[in-house]
Amino acid sequence: MSSAALGGKVIAVVGGSSGFGLSAVRACLEAGAWVVAVNPPGSDPAAESCVRLRTWIGDARDSETARQAIRHAVSEFGRLDALYHVAGGSGRSFGDGPLHELSDSAWAETLRLNLTSLFHSNRAAAERFLAQGTGGSVLNMASVLARWPSAGIFDTHAYAAAKAAILGLTTSAAAYYAPQGIRFNAVLPGLTDTPMSARAMGNPRILEFVRNKQPLDGGRAGQPSDLDAAVVFLLSDDSRFVTGQALAVDGGWSVSDGGARNAP
Repeated sequence: MSSAALGGKVIAVVGGSSGFGLSAVRACLEAGAWVVAVNPPGSDPAAESCVRLRTWIGDARDSETARQAIRHAVSEFGRLDALYHVAGGSGRSFGDGPLHELSDSAWAETLRLNLTSLFHSNRAAAERFLAQGTGGSVLNMASVLARWPSAGIFDTHAYAAAKAAILGLTTSAAAYYAPQGIRFNAVLPGLTDTPMSARAMGNPRILEFVRNKQPLDGGRAGQPSDLDAAVVFLLSDDSRFVTGQALAVDGGWSVSDGGARNAP
């Protein structure tokens, strides 16, 4: 990864306090960017210390949080060049699960956390890029579960629906805004060791499943940093001819059936 790939770029990372988001903040700073990390209430605003980093505290589910954070970025650094939306999470605490067990409230809250929050940030970024007349890059966090489900292991149907909808929004927006030079892409991670996946990481059955389902690098769960090079690329001018794409960074999840291989 070039230490200057994002040199001088101003990037907002929505959900930058832990896991994928915090790793991306660090990677963007290392690549030369100026960063506004949009973090939830109660997070540590001093998690990172850098003159090119600002923190904005707000709930991503609030329609004004992203707009306020982007205004802050423009006030502090003069403009916005890219947005990376990471904020979201499991809906299990709301009651997400198989379709026949889903309540209306579990469905609504899981989509609000994962899809509506992203709608707010993508809209705010598009508004800003159009006002600037500069173009820009939007990168969205989806999931392998949007396309490659795992019945009996990860049966959170509202979460999967939200992540699939993110792909639809990403490609539709990419088509619409391409003439204005505004790019939309998505990344789809596999199972990764983050605070959100603590339940899965503590389950030996799931870890054994992942050993076969994500066979790269010895068969393991991902680390947030495994995504960083792709994130920097898709936020940078190196990907200036790339839009409407969904890149799986998943250790092989999307091309594996998760079963033991037969001897040749």
